[in-house]
Amino acid sequence: MKKSFLRVLSTGMLAGMLTFALAMPVWASEDITTNELRIQAGSTQAYINGSKQAIAKPYKINGVTMVPVGVFKKAFGSEIRLESNDVVKIKEGAHTVTITIGSPIAWVDGVKKDMGTSPKMVNGVLMVPLRVVAAGIGATLAPTSSGEIIIRLTQMESPTDKDEDDIDVDADKTRIGNSYYGWSINYPEDMIILQTEEQERMMSFGPADESYYLQVYVSDENTALDADDLLHQLEQESKEAEDIVLDRQAVNQADMPYARTVVNDKDGMFWEMRQYIQDNRLYSIYFADYDAVYYKDLDQHAALLNSFQPTYDQSDSSIKDLSTVVDGMRYVHNGDYGIELNVPAGWSMDNNELSYQAKDGAYLEMTVSSTPKGATVQQWSEQLDKWMREAFTLDNYEPIRSYTMDMSGETAKVQEFRYNFGDGWQTEYNVLLQKGDYRYYVEYSFPEDQKQDQAWFERIVESIYIDFDIVADNFGQLEEDYYLIDKTKQRTRTSKRYQYSVDIPRYWTPYNDQFEQSPVAYTFTGGEFSIAADEERTLEMTASQLKEGYTRASQTRKNFKLMNSEKITFAGVPAFSFTYHDVEKAVPYTGRQIVFEKNGITYTITSGLNDANRTEVQAAILEKVVNSFTFIK
Repeated sequence: MKKSFLRVLSTGMLAGMLTFALAMPVWASEDITTNELRIQAGSTQAYINGSKQAIAKPYKINGVTMVPVGVFKKAFGSEIRLESNDVVKIKEGAHTVTITIGSPIAWVDGVKKDMGTSPKMVNGVLMVPLRVVAAGIGATLAPTSSGEIIIRLTQMESPTDKDEDDIDVDADKTRIGNSYYGWSINYPEDMIILQTEEQERMMSFGPADESYYLQVYVSDENTALDADDLLHQLEQESKEAEDIVLDRQAVNQADMPYARTVVNDKDGMFWEMRQYIQDNRLYSIYFADYDAVYYKDLDQHAALLNSFQPTYDQSDSSIKDLSTVVDGMRYVHNGDYGIELNVPAGWSMDNNELSYQAKDGAYLEMTVSSTPKGATVQQWSEQLDKWMREAFTLDNYEPIRSYTMDMSGETAKVQEFRYNFGDGWQTEYNVLLQKGDYRYYVEYSFPEDQKQDQAWFERIVESIYIDFDIVADNFGQLEEDYYLIDKTKQRTRTSKRYQYSVDIPRYWTPYNDQFEQSPVAYTFTGGEFSIAADEERTLEMTASQLKEGYTRASQTRKNFKLMNSEKITFAGVPAFSFTYHDVEKAVPYTGRQIVFEKNGITYTITSGLNDANRTEVQAAILEKVVNSFTFIK
């Protein structure tokens, strides 16, 4: 229950050309030939059997050297074949390496390998991880002190000298689009994909000569809009960007209302911008002509822009589909942990944190932690149950069942239970997998009346693949599992500027823990705690403002009730204490504020705890923290 705009190159398009420009001299014997390729990141020069050749510039990312896939054909005669829209096979003798654009996973002779990063299209050239592909076709690699890498391959036959550089993946494709977001547009021969946002809402295109730029952006829009509304939005967007609007039009056709503007931006660039509305989606088109000197120069692109349709015809084989969504799910991965999985396509995605969330409140999180010495999965399961019982009252937590299932070829334990913060019941599945020195934990939660979210659970877990060697290679001892932190453990935090100290439980999550600033704030399951220090307002002024606020809340909010207001002694000084009960977003909770002053500084301690989470354990810990506040010299 933690509930916690990447731009990447296209994963769904080869753009019709993989340009591999290498000649191919060889050293040959009658039957056996050893061919040599020398390559270096950052250099557009490669040496094939001693002959210098120009290539697309190799580069490094995350420590992985990326090279144009064509060098394997030119240097070794390897067969490079496109299997589908984004799957490429490199074949050499008995060896086959299968890669997928956008995926870090390769299959080498049927064995799954993590390449450390994903193959990508860069300026029309497919760049692939060197080491895994080269080793996969049987070559040896040897780095030199100068940074050059030598790749050698011994073969029975000499490489072919046939010039078969191009892989035409777009034969007979006259339109391009996205089936998941439902749009398509004409597909000129010279147009290639430039970028795509991870969830594919944004896709940008341009020709090989970089003479224009086209972007399609899709957003959700539940408001009924006509063409005039769309035009107003475009004009507001231009006003905020300080663009000069040169032309404008609202087209109120019944089947497809849209609006367009032509603007000159602050850099002198001419843009045509359009918006279409269809099926609760807003389609925004941004087009720039880099060579235009007058706004009417954009008219030459009218056929392309007018070809845009906020629809996608699944039966039309002439459309090149850029969507990577399969059966409503999208492939995601985290190379650091060697984890890949499929998640529902419409969810927000944070692959670095392995955190995914739906708009309806469902979410999925994965964490990896170290296995405590001698610990078992059963002990782990019991500790999680104990944690839940300490975090929720008896009326708001209910275990349902415990069973096992397969996850990435291993047996994992599943705990199913339900809980309620006060605003409705959630169902949660915890999947526990312990292998070697590491634990893999999956947390999946959703409002229990949403049956579709329940159906996603098994599909997600079935899709999870973990390369267990990756974690061991990349990490040593990992941090303690959040749910297993001893609630009695705490650390004393001190503020020299504001002259106080306080004991904070280690399991609390810091929202702002800079103690030389104000305020500091922490959260925990169902609760919050903060300390504010003010050097300008007096105790009387602060207390008076709080009282006014409570009185106003009592008069205007039916669920607010001031339960107690009294003068007390706190931390050895006079103080005002206020206790109140409120309901926020349907969740009832009790809050308390204590206000006091010393040495010209007014302090306000605020604490709160949901009714559903006011267990003896949590209430006692919160009270202990409040009373640990101490002045220091």
